[in-house]
Amino acid sequence: MLTDKHEAAANPGQPKGDPVSRRLSRRALIFFLLALSGLSFLLRNILTLENLSYHTASMLFQPQNSSHPALAQKGPLPPYNNHTICSHLEPTPDEALEDRALLDAIAWPKPPAPTSLNQTSDPVHSLFAILPSKGGRERRVGDQLEALVQMQDFQGRPKRYGGDFLVARLHSPDLGAGVAGTVVDHLNGSYSALFPLLWEGPAQVTITMVHSSEAVAVLQRLREQRSDRFFFQSLFRSGELSETSVCNMCLPHNRPQEPLCNYTDLHTGEPWYCLKPKRLSCDTRINHFKGGYKKDLVTHKEALLFQSRVNIKVVIHASGPDRIDVLPKKIDDLELKNRNIEPGSVKYNPSGYYYKGSWRSFDGTPVRQFDAKSITQCLTGKMINMYGDSTMRQWFEYLRAFVPEFNLRSPAQAGPFMAVDCKHNILLKYRCHGPPLGFSTVRASELRYVANELDRLPGGPNTVVALSLWAHFSPFPVEVYIRRMRHIRRALERLLARGPGTLVVIRSANLRALDKEMSLNHSDWFSLQLDRVLRNMFMGLAVVFVDAWEITLAHHSPHNIHPPPDIIKNTISLILTQVCPAKKS
Repeated sequence: MLTDKHEAAANPGQPKGDPVSRRLSRRALIFFLLALSGLSFLLRNILTLENLSYHTASMLFQPQNSSHPALAQKGPLPPYNNHTICSHLEPTPDEALEDRALLDAIAWPKPPAPTSLNQTSDPVHSLFAILPSKGGRERRVGDQLEALVQMQDFQGRPKRYGGDFLVARLHSPDLGAGVAGTVVDHLNGSYSALFPLLWEGPAQVTITMVHSSEAVAVLQRLREQRSDRFFFQSLFRSGELSETSVCNMCLPHNRPQEPLCNYTDLHTGEPWYCLKPKRLSCDTRINHFKGGYKKDLVTHKEALLFQSRVNIKVVIHASGPDRIDVLPKKIDDLELKNRNIEPGSVKYNPSGYYYKGSWRSFDGTPVRQFDAKSITQCLTGKMINMYGDSTMRQWFEYLRAFVPEFNLRSPAQAGPFMAVDCKHNILLKYRCHGPPLGFSTVRASELRYVANELDRLPGGPNTVVALSLWAHFSPFPVEVYIRRMRHIRRALERLLARGPGTLVVIRSANLRALDKEMSLNHSDWFSLQLDRVLRNMFMGLAVVFVDAWEITLAHHSPHNIHPPPDIIKNTISLILTQVCPAKKS
């Protein structure tokens, strides 16, 4: 059958006003109205289906109240119900058992609720004293030093319960020496700081209160009940149309009718969501960037617990002398050489210490010192794969000075970065870990999960993997970090099985500068908790653990999220010693 258009073409001489012409005009009008009606119906159904699909996704992941009654806010702030769409992430029975054991391992004493700031721990009124050695004998290299701390409140009254977050260091500026101390909480307001005596000469004790026990209780509540206080955003764009939307790991979903974009990783199951833009589809996401912090989440009384130079990282003074002189061991040099023992190289809890500005490890391996030539020799034929946050990026930036960088025109913070030395067959790579990620801007196509990247590596004796993931996980419940580390651990087990000889280096958290805002979101207390989880989860796996916590605590430099070059140099020397151990004579 001919269409109207074809029929008109076949009868060019037909007058417009005759019956045939009028019949054709009516047929064309009916056809046009039917087509218009069908198109409208189709568009309406497409939009309905699109909204239905996002609404269905929201219904599949029902909200779950993950607040902890024991940590509920008492005061003028209303209780917060952390309804999320992450209830589908329930661990398996075996994973739940591991979760419970890890959470028990980092359990922290909870203090009674203070009625005022005056009842909380005050580092200025608190004191410590170096205890006499056993039997009153002289202190020598190889002995242990103990200092007893008595915490007091702002009225000078002794505290009767524990939970304060203290750090301790024994150091000698003259000798460029330092070692982290071990703090023991006696749960009655007193603490012991224990130090191994590792060098001959002067040694000074410094004990710092990072947070009072009352402040730690606030941090616990925020971590468990307000994980949304740190939020992220993404830009969506199509043509000239663009929108910005809020994103997070587990978005509070108090309005079920609001559609979401689900970016959950298909391989690891790691969740990530954005509120769906009003006019754009989910596949138009361009990038990811830090949104900011939610404020006013603590009461006025709680805010008083986070005051710089008052109760955040304040040094506790000694009631008497804060330094001692350490005598040498009673072993002559000849006997030391015969026994192949270096002075001070005795086994203690610390992972190492500084002496004459250089880090000395306790694992029995002397840390080699590397210059430009020896670094190139060590890395020849090696592929170094670095994954993680900006503290891992510092390692890449240090080594980049010895290996020419291949400019990928990546964002300065997020990367990815690559350096290549074709002459010596060296490849260095850095890639940031997947969200949560608080960098300024990361292309959506570059958001990769470390476990997936590890599964792409063949591994082998010429492959080195370095990992550092901690800083961006501070605002979230510990279970989030446990789940991420579990995926990485499984990927490392697969890598080590298919690529024997792969060297895996895992970097711990380090201390950082703190003020009120930084404390509420990224306190050293959060980092310490993640650090303990990390150590427990990778215990027994064939990996090299770099104790950045102690390496930064033992050093004289002020705490900084990005440690200074001297610390980075010592850390890289420690790593390269593992990559290229000294040949045994």
